[in-house]
Amino acid sequence: MAVQDPRPNHTIYINNLNEKIKKDELKKSLYAIFSQFGQILDILVSRSLRMRGQAFVIFKEMSSATNALRSMQGFPFYDKPMGMPPLAQPPRMLPHLGGQPPYIPPPGMIPAPGMAPNPGIPPGMAPQPGMAPIPTPQPLSENPPNHILFLTNLPEETNELMLSMLFNQFPGFKEVRLVPGRHDIAFVEFDTEVQAGAAREALQGFKITQSNAMKISFAKK
Repeated sequence: MAVQDPRPNHTIYINNLNEKIKKDELKKSLYAIFSQFGQILDILVSRSLRMRGQAFVIFKEMSSATNALRSMQGFPFYDKPMGMPPLAQPPRMLPHLGGQPPYIPPPGMIPAPGMAPNPGIPPGMAPQPGMAPIPTPQPLSENPPNHILFLTNLPEETNELMLSMLFNQFPGFKEVRLVPGRHDIAFVEFDTEVQAGAAREALQGFKITQSNAMKISFAKK
């Protein structure tokens, strides 16, 4: 008898994670790469020996979980390909992870621009009739399009792995190059200028921290 596909649900299960990574860093990194698919309600990582190297990411929308499952299977994460076996049923085992409180994203770690509802309006502040529209940011002065991106306004804690996880989701990604002695700038290389442009458009203004919205332009030739 043919095996039926697992029922879609809001949760994805991840295994084969690097067990040397601290819990808080692991949760922050998982949020950074999975928030592109939609709103995350919870990320569960257990300290228990039996559950090491494993995590659960719970999305608000079932479609977000489905897209993440299809897109991120085998994604290189801390030098190991992520395993994401489909869950056969909604995970009743989650409460046994220790009853952890709901996940609160690190300050500033939000989905890429356009994914949050009403971008530019502070949380809890509904637009009032007669309010002036929020001005849109002026475009950066641009160099001619090419296959290398120039990143600025990066926070002090930026590292090569963090940027690689953000840009590796885009086709044609080749490498991240940091500048010795400068934590606030970096270069990202793609195979073609079209691929670089797609990544630039998607991640322009991405907030790595609450006070650092990443600025992306094409590098000077």
